[in-house]
Amino acid sequence: MRLQERMLRSIKQRTGNIILRADVAKMGSPSQVSWALKELQSKGVLVRIGTGVYAKTRKSSVTGSTIPAGSLETLAAETLRKLGISVSAGSAAAAYNSGQTTQLPGTFVANTGQRRISRKIAVGGRSVVYENNYSRPEASA
Repeated sequence: MRLQERMLRSIKQRTGNIILRADVAKMGSPSQVSWALKELQSKGVLVRIGTGVYAKTRKSSVTGSTIPAGSLETLAAETLRKLGISVSAGSAAAAYNSGQTTQLPGTFVANTGQRRISRKIAVGGRSVVYENNYSRPEASA
């Protein structure tokens, strides 16, 4: 059985919508895994949303085209959870959820607590913005 077929079977058996390269890395050499992931992307089985991060796809009920099997928010949260990073709602979303404001947050902001994250996760032209609990020191004159 070819690596691409084994990888496809493994991906279909997984419960979540996110596939990390590390999840399938042991199936072959690095170049074979890269080739197989590229082939699965060209067939529309996977879409790349970040470095080493792929999302399963589905057919759009409106247009019939292939789209990621989830929104940016759900896919980013699942990705960060798989990477072992705990996230919470950003300050704007937390203020809206607590009723302090009626202003809806315009972008998806993930609060990573005490961690600093620079990983880019993008779906459909939108990407995750990170905030953390660090405050910048005031500049003294």
